[in-house]
Amino acid sequence: MTDSTLPNNSKNLSAQVERKAPATSDIASSTDGSVVNSTEIVSRMRTLIETIMTNNYAYYVLDNPTLEDSEYDQVRRTLLELEEEYPDLVQPDSPINQVGDVPLSAFTQVTHDIPMLSLGNVFEYDDLRDFMRRVNDRLSVSQQNPEYEMELKLDGLAVSLKYEHGKFVQAVTRGDGQTGEDITQNAKTIRNLPLWLADAADIELLEVRGEVLMPKAGFERLNRLAEESEGKTFANPRNAAAGSLRQLDSSVAASRPLAFYVYSVNQGLPENIETQSDALAWLKTLGFSVSAVEVIKNPREAQAYYESVIEGRSDLPFEIDGMVIKVNSLALQQQLGFLSREPRWATAYKFPAETVMTRLHAIEWQVGRTGQITPVGKLEPVKVGGVTVSNVTLHNFGEIQRLDVRAGDMVSVHRAGDVIPKVTRVWIDQRPENSEPVTLPSTCPVCDSPVVLPEDEALARCTGGLFCPAQQTEALIHFVSRRAMDIDGLGASWLISFFEHGLVKTVADIYELHEHQDEMVTFEKLGEKSVQNIINAIEASKHTTLARFIYALGIRGVGEGTAQNFAQQFGDLDSLMAADIETLVKTPDVGEITAELTYKFFRAPHNIEVITALREAGVHWDKVEQKATTGLPFDGQTWVITGALSSMARDEAKAKLQALGAKVSGSISAKTTALLAGEKAGSKMAKAEKLGVKVVGEDEFLAMVAE
Repeated sequence: MTDSTLPNNSKNLSAQVERKAPATSDIASSTDGSVVNSTEIVSRMRTLIETIMTNNYAYYVLDNPTLEDSEYDQVRRTLLELEEEYPDLVQPDSPINQVGDVPLSAFTQVTHDIPMLSLGNVFEYDDLRDFMRRVNDRLSVSQQNPEYEMELKLDGLAVSLKYEHGKFVQAVTRGDGQTGEDITQNAKTIRNLPLWLADAADIELLEVRGEVLMPKAGFERLNRLAEESEGKTFANPRNAAAGSLRQLDSSVAASRPLAFYVYSVNQGLPENIETQSDALAWLKTLGFSVSAVEVIKNPREAQAYYESVIEGRSDLPFEIDGMVIKVNSLALQQQLGFLSREPRWATAYKFPAETVMTRLHAIEWQVGRTGQITPVGKLEPVKVGGVTVSNVTLHNFGEIQRLDVRAGDMVSVHRAGDVIPKVTRVWIDQRPENSEPVTLPSTCPVCDSPVVLPEDEALARCTGGLFCPAQQTEALIHFVSRRAMDIDGLGASWLISFFEHGLVKTVADIYELHEHQDEMVTFEKLGEKSVQNIINAIEASKHTTLARFIYALGIRGVGEGTAQNFAQQFGDLDSLMAADIETLVKTPDVGEITAELTYKFFRAPHNIEVITALREAGVHWDKVEQKATTGLPFDGQTWVITGALSSMARDEAKAKLQALGAKVSGSISAKTTALLAGEKAGSKMAKAEKLGVKVVGEDEFLAMVAE
């Protein structure tokens, strides 16, 4: 989040933090008595405080948090641990004792009769047991091991509602915990919020607290309508709910699919109700919506219920981010009391964090079966989404540049469900001073062939397609395919088996398989007749066409059509292999990216070795009869075809153009002579108009051909 996105009263957060920082000596003692450099500790505290304060403002005021919830928990926990270890260095403006931040000034400010505090968090089963142990430590022996009540931790906006003699009179947001905003008019528009409680008419003042949220279905519908009208969409249901409640025009809030779920009674509870679970049951009879409630007796039962909720979480109609565990007895709650920021009798059992922060130690490069060079980040092992993660994909070099991620960076890693972990954020303010930008390797880490990254593309690739061990099975399967060398009977499964047993390594080895016939017949389901049929098909494939051979090489970006164009343009393989990029792009339908990939392919020594071996094995083709275009009507012209033609197939139109001497390309450029446009021409039509390229309709084209 940049300063330009914050209102004036929050732009100086950093400066305010620095002014509040107390002077310290250079040394300080930790709780274990060890001496440390206080300047370094304070600096770490200040960074964490600034991060929390900025996010608090964005979260509670702007409804646009800068951190994921799990990231916020981690930052806050780190600061808390530092403060507990170095109590003498605690900063006076530490947000640890704050619930939120200043409320919006656009609404009337209301002071809560009873502060709306936050909850502490536990993240693992051992943490849960520690929480229950601490509860026991504050109770007498006869009171220990009390019942607990568990509720869903709803992901919305906490509000307090007041009813006088059963009539709804006020709704206030949590705000900073002490003071919130009066959102009564907007709250009245929430359809499941009761405005009149007939069974509570004799209660002078009833205050209940709960969560305003937006159900998943309503959120998806709201964003869909916003997209259709080109309006603003929301990042998540929580932001949508908060943004709706803070609309100055209550008619806007009324149009939003909001819901209210109650979770406590703070004033006006009948004296005969003694437990949290009974209080919620009573509220349900009054007409309030209540989330799932479970009463448990020990950590094992709590864990079992927690895990069952995780399993069914995706089926819930609303978002939740954990469970809330409360001592069920209201009398024990009062006896246990509060810390400065949270109750001692309740805690939030958060779900496994889907986004966490950790250190990226190194970036390594892997080669896929298609030659794509993929960067892989090596992480300080961290548990995310319930799984320990030490590696994370960085997808491609373009993603590295977009994130500006470097070895040594602190990063946020996200994992939801079974999704592969990914880096979502780089913490630039925590970057080591000696870090350097990542550079793309110039040669393949597997075979040392040149690596190419076409301009304006994010994917880098190894050019050693015929030799690179990482790509060999893919190259073998493509080489024998029907549209390439068409070696009947030599399917993918047999090729992979031959490769795994060392009978073939490159495509040239296919033509040496006759030397391994005795070994081939030992393979399951391969008898002598089947082996002989394969050998015969291999022999027959030696006589092919130049276009098929070029296509069979598997050059990235060279399909059947481009291979045919190369064959027609150059007439023989040696001329094609010797051509530079400038010469290659003169071929119809060949742009600079394909030209560069082709040029690099024929400059990789290993590819040359394989091609030489194929020719020495007897692979050959008839001489290509090149068609002269000089003197033809469309000689020197470049056409592009787009859309659906009614009187002919596009291939037929292409053939007509080529017969008239034109080159037919697949992409529009400033050098394009004309665009033949059928129905539903799409983006190529728009680009042609932008570049001033002539657009020819089907009828006009037929007339031109007829002439």
